[in-house]
Amino acid sequence: MERAAVSAPVVSSRAVIVAEQPDERGEEPEAPGIFTVSSPMVGVFYSAPGADKDPYVSVGDMVNAGDVLCIIEAMKIMNEITAERDGVVTEICVSNRQVVEYGQPLFRIDTT
Repeated sequence: MERAAVSAPVVSSRAVIVAEQPDERGEEPEAPGIFTVSSPMVGVFYSAPGADKDPYVSVGDMVNAGDVLCIIEAMKIMNEITAERDGVVTEICVSNRQVVEYGQPLFRIDTT
């Protein structure tokens, strides 16, 4: 029996600019000054503290670091997701009662 020769992959020393390319999930890169709040866990997204209550935030709302943005229910535990930075909510990326994945974008906040 003979062993086949294994060739090592060729690595280029040139830098590759990837800022204009979509990331590994196929999403476009963020614009300057836009901060994305991503889900820290798998669970069910709730936009309000209860079915008959107003949502925590809406598009156009000003938020401060520490403000509650939503709740994610994971294993029967309600986890409050808070803003990490001050800014204006420009996009809510998921809908109420949607199952979200770890790292999935939930909100986009304009911090400028």
